[in-house]
Amino acid sequence: MTARALARPFTYAVPEDVRKGAVVAVRFGGAKRRGVVVSTADEAPPGIAPADIDSVVETLPPELVDLALWIADYYGSTAGRALALVAPHVRKRRAERPSPVARESLARPAAEPPTPTPSQAAAGERITGALDAGGGHFLLYGATGSGKTEVYLRACAEALARGRGAIVLVPEIALTPQTLARFTARFGETVAVLHSSLGDAERRDERERVAAGAARVVVGARSAVFAPVPHLGVICIDEEHDASYKQEADPRYDARTVAAKRASLENAVAVYGTATPRPESWATLERLDLGGRIAASLPPVQIVDLRREPGYPLSAPLIAGLDAVARDGGKAILLLNRRGVAPAIHCRACGATRRCRNCDIALVLHADGRLHCHHCSAVEPALEHCPACGSPELARIGAGTQRLERELAERFPDLERFRLDADAAAKPGALADALGRFAAADRAVLLGTQMVAKGHDFPGVALAAVVDADTGMAMPDFRAEERTFQLITQLAGRSGRDAPGRVIVQTFQPDSTAVLHAARHDVERFLAEELERRRELGYPPFGHLVRILVAGDDPAPIDRLLTELRQGLEGIGADLLGPAPLLRLRGRHRAQLVAKTHTPRAVAGRAARLLTAAAAAIRCAGLTATVDVDPQSL
Repeated sequence: MTARALARPFTYAVPEDVRKGAVVAVRFGGAKRRGVVVSTADEAPPGIAPADIDSVVETLPPELVDLALWIADYYGSTAGRALALVAPHVRKRRAERPSPVARESLARPAAEPPTPTPSQAAAGERITGALDAGGGHFLLYGATGSGKTEVYLRACAEALARGRGAIVLVPEIALTPQTLARFTARFGETVAVLHSSLGDAERRDERERVAAGAARVVVGARSAVFAPVPHLGVICIDEEHDASYKQEADPRYDARTVAAKRASLENAVAVYGTATPRPESWATLERLDLGGRIAASLPPVQIVDLRREPGYPLSAPLIAGLDAVARDGGKAILLLNRRGVAPAIHCRACGATRRCRNCDIALVLHADGRLHCHHCSAVEPALEHCPACGSPELARIGAGTQRLERELAERFPDLERFRLDADAAAKPGALADALGRFAAADRAVLLGTQMVAKGHDFPGVALAAVVDADTGMAMPDFRAEERTFQLITQLAGRSGRDAPGRVIVQTFQPDSTAVLHAARHDVERFLAEELERRRELGYPPFGHLVRILVAGDDPAPIDRLLTELRQGLEGIGADLLGPAPLLRLRGRHRAQLVAKTHTPRAVAGRAARLLTAAAAAIRCAGLTATVDVDPQSL
């Protein structure tokens, strides 16, 4: 329902042909609202005189309604908020528009499917067998370049041959152009695209194509898991290790978990593909092993100890590697997981760091000469003197993608440069355009944040480099080493697919577990050690985490609320940690309570009920509270 705060169903009279899944227009509180029929009964509850609905707006598969109600229960949200995921409000139709698929896709000619390798054929047979047997869940594991996408394509083809549909999820909108190209080359106009960067009208048109059966394969980011595909047969979750599958707004669902539930509800097959599996997937899913690369070997990895290098962000080995690309031709991909010119401005005289007035984080210097906050979007002038002590001794600490781009332009003017980060990809169509031009270039470098490490398959990549592997390892998060290992391994996989390649990893911590295992391409050893560490600490997959986050203008009522919530959660079978304060963001203080538990639904459900009971007091105190099941960061 659009009345998102409502946490219970309401009764209306509907015609006999209206069934569960109908999205209807109703009169509610004197206004016209949208609602979703979640069940039908022959009689209204005692004492209820139901009003009639006005009209049926659209019809959803009933399984999507069941999925939304499960999301509300599992993630401690409300039915109204969860139903808004499967029945988003869309603009009224004004004119026919072309599908955005052609604009969003990279150019790729149609081609005959290649002959599958023995491991691809075996994986396909197992998936097809599960499709015919009523569903299943699989981890499709193989090195970068081992042919996972071809397995997805064949799984979708088998679903279509049986009169069923398919959903293909990618973790970032940045990956949709390449994935769309592969799928439209195989399936043509029967492919639709859904993600948040489309316009409202485009999303409406694509959903209508899907619901009508005109588009039977949906490609998209996280929210595409809710596409109204009739008779769903297969859900492919590419790069399943990626944290971007987690929604950071209520309901804080994880598209990977939701895909598993939807597959179960619709007797479909869920295929989770990656070269760097999550420990949770490695320990729990049936594995379909594709082995190593097809027709190539993984490139050698050189670790560069930045403690012994005078140059930053470009070390001597990295400069030599880029010189070779500029001289001999080819492409390079550079990963620096920080935007801007410099991540911090520090005063040498008094030690102060310029911080955002609204957030307890350092402001980032950008190429426009101003300081930006990457959380609240505040902008401040970059002063020539320290505002705390007046000293002109200001130092730029570290480097971001804009500084890296500038240094590349100065040192390697013959290399065409393409930057891929949140700033560069903000304009619609800019992403596909940049990736298309990079693919066609002769001597070029693609630089950017973690977007560049995720699933891209470009010809002629002779060099891949992690400019600073330490950016994520210092984070106070039990997944920090896992994410560093994944980023390095994934970035390494972009190099040497069709020609000899090399990988350079720059780090101040050359002996760290994540760096050493990634340099050896040793996924299984890293996962074995990570699982043992998590077993000792009770972290996933050996338990679940439920996080309750409270924010407000004053820390005192935040602490009182979380203390009361902790008391209310005692005795529910959870190890409770906190309350603990967090960094202030967007002018609001924050704190959290974390529960380690084997029954996340019970903990989230009780927390949600406690918050609902205290809703009036929470509102009066100016607080916001959210329940986050299986959080991806703490």
